[in-house]
Amino acid sequence: MRLVAVLALLFIAQFVLAESKPKPTVADAERFMAEAESRLSDLGVKANRAGWIQENFITDDTVALSAEAQEELTAATTELIEQAKRFDGLKMPPVLARKFSLLRVATTAPAPKDPALRRELTQIAASLDADYGKGKYCRKPDECLDITAIERIMGESRDPAELQDLWLGWHKVGAPMRQRYSRFVELSNQGAREMGFADTGALWRAGYDMPPEQFSEEVERLWQQVRPLYLALHTYVRAKLAQKYGARLVPPDGPIPAHLLGNPWAQEWGNIFPTLGLPEKSSGYDLTALLKARNLDAKGMVRYGENFYKSLGFAPLPETFWQRSLFTKPADRDVVCHASAWDIDNKDDLRIKMCIQVRDIDFVTIHHELGHNFYQRAYKDQPFMFQSGANDGFHEAIGDTIALAITPQYLKEIGLLDKIPPPESDIPLLLKEALSKVAVLPWAVVVDQWRWKVFSGEIKPAEYNRAWWDLRRKYQGVMPPVERSEADFDPGAKYHVAANVPYTRYFLADILEFQFYRALCKEAGYTGPLNRCTFFRSKAAGEKFNRMLELGQSKPWPEALETLTGQREMDATAILDYFAPLKKWLDEQNKGQKVGW
Repeated sequence: MRLVAVLALLFIAQFVLAESKPKPTVADAERFMAEAESRLSDLGVKANRAGWIQENFITDDTVALSAEAQEELTAATTELIEQAKRFDGLKMPPVLARKFSLLRVATTAPAPKDPALRRELTQIAASLDADYGKGKYCRKPDECLDITAIERIMGESRDPAELQDLWLGWHKVGAPMRQRYSRFVELSNQGAREMGFADTGALWRAGYDMPPEQFSEEVERLWQQVRPLYLALHTYVRAKLAQKYGARLVPPDGPIPAHLLGNPWAQEWGNIFPTLGLPEKSSGYDLTALLKARNLDAKGMVRYGENFYKSLGFAPLPETFWQRSLFTKPADRDVVCHASAWDIDNKDDLRIKMCIQVRDIDFVTIHHELGHNFYQRAYKDQPFMFQSGANDGFHEAIGDTIALAITPQYLKEIGLLDKIPPPESDIPLLLKEALSKVAVLPWAVVVDQWRWKVFSGEIKPAEYNRAWWDLRRKYQGVMPPVERSEADFDPGAKYHVAANVPYTRYFLADILEFQFYRALCKEAGYTGPLNRCTFFRSKAAGEKFNRMLELGQSKPWPEALETLTGQREMDATAILDYFAPLKKWLDEQNKGQKVGW
C-alpha cells in the first residue's frame, strides 16, 4: 500500500507540474519563428553553396560536403518542425500562423529524428543525385556519352536502331539506384510520419493551401480539361510516325514507342517536328538557324532573355550573375547539366547553371530559368518563410509565360526576324509549341503519380518498373522500345526522381503559364489571336506581373493568382484558347484514325 501511495503522489505531482507550466503565448511563438527563420536562412545559404559546388565539380569530396550541408539543414528543419508542435492550438495573427503552416511542409525529404537514420537519408540522396550527374553510356570503348550528348543525338537521329540503343544505354543509369531509392522511401516516410503526415507524398501535396486529397482531385480535374487536346495531338503524331517507321514498329492504334519521340524520356516531342509531314519551311522561319546566323555565344543567348525582363521594367541582373553562372559544359570535369536557377544567398547572388547550346530549345529554356531568378529577386524583401513561389507551380510558370511571348512579332522587334510570317504559318508554329507544352502534360502527371503511390505503399518495391510503365501507358500512351523488367529502374533515369524534386509543379506551371499569359496580353492591350500575342516592352504588364511576384508565398496562391488574373482557381481554358486553331486542324487531320490506345 505504501508503494501505491508513493506512485499516486508522483503521478499527482507530475500532473500539477504540467498544469502549472505556462502555456506558450503569441510572443513566444513570434520569438521562436524569428529564430527559426534566421537559422534556416543561414543553413540554407550554406547548403546552396555546397550544392552549387557539388553539381559543378562532381567528386566524392564535393558529394560528401553537399550531403553534410543538406543533413545539417534537414536536421534543423526536422527539429524546428518538432519544436513548433508546442504552439499547436495557439490562436495567432494570420501572418504568423501562415509561417507555422509553411514550416510544417518545408522539406521534400523529411528525415527521421534519429541522427543515424537522418545521416543515412541525406547520404543516399546525395549519392543518387551524383549517380545521375556522372551517368554515361559508352556505345564504343572510346565514345562515352553523357546525357547532354544523348539528348542531342536523340533529338536529331531518325534511325530507330540508334535511338533504341541510346534509349537503353541511358536507362541503365537507373538500375544501380533501385535498392537505395527503396531505402530512401522508407526513411523519408518515417520522417513524414513523425511529422504527422501519412507519408512523404501526402506531405508534398499538403503544400498547396488545401488538404492533400483535394489537391489530388484538383490535378485530375485539370488533366481531364486538357486530355482531349492531348489525345488529338497523340493521334496525329502516332499516325505520322507509323507512316515513317511502319506499323510494325508504331502500332496505328496503340501506344507510341518512347524512343521515337525525340528525347530520352518522351516528355517533350519538339525534336520530331520535321518528321510530321509539314513542309520544312512552313513555320516561316527556323529559330535555331536565326540564332546561329548571329554567331551568338552562350552569354549572348542569355542577354536576349535578360532584355525581355528589362523591357517590362525589371532591373538588370547583378554583375555577379555573369561572373558566377555556368553557361557552357566544361571540357575538364563532370557537371550536372540539367538546367537550373539558383538564389544562393536569398538576396542578390542569382545564377543559372546550363550547358547551353545555340538552338531554339535552349533559347526558350534560358527565358524559363531567368524567370526563377527574377521571381527570387522580386520577393527577396519578404520574411524568409515567404521567400518562395505562391506555390511551386508558380515558380515554374513565370519564365514559361515569358517564353510564350517569343512570337514572330517579338523576334522581329529584337532583330532576329526580318518579317512576320503570314497567318497560315500559325498551324506549324502551334504544332511545334504543342509538341512541348501539350505533350509534357501527362508525363508531368505520371512522375508524381508514381511517386505518390510509391510513398503511400500502393506501389511496392517489387513492382516499381511495371507500375511506372502502366502509368505511362495510361496517361501518355507510350511504351518502352523493348520489354522491361524489375531488374530495371527506369524512373531513376529521370533527374527529378534521382534528385527527389517534386514534379507536379511542371504540370501546374503548364496550366498557369497560359493563365498568366492571357492576363498579361490583356494588360498590354492586345486584342488579336492569343497565340500571336507578345507583351514585350509593356510596362503596364510588367508592373502587374511584379505585383504578383513580390508577394512570394506571403499569401495563399489563390490570392496571388487573383492579383494578376482576377481568377482564384487554376483554369485550363487559357491553354485551350491558345491552341484552339490547332485543335480544329488536328481533328480534321485525324478523321478516320482511332483516337486513344
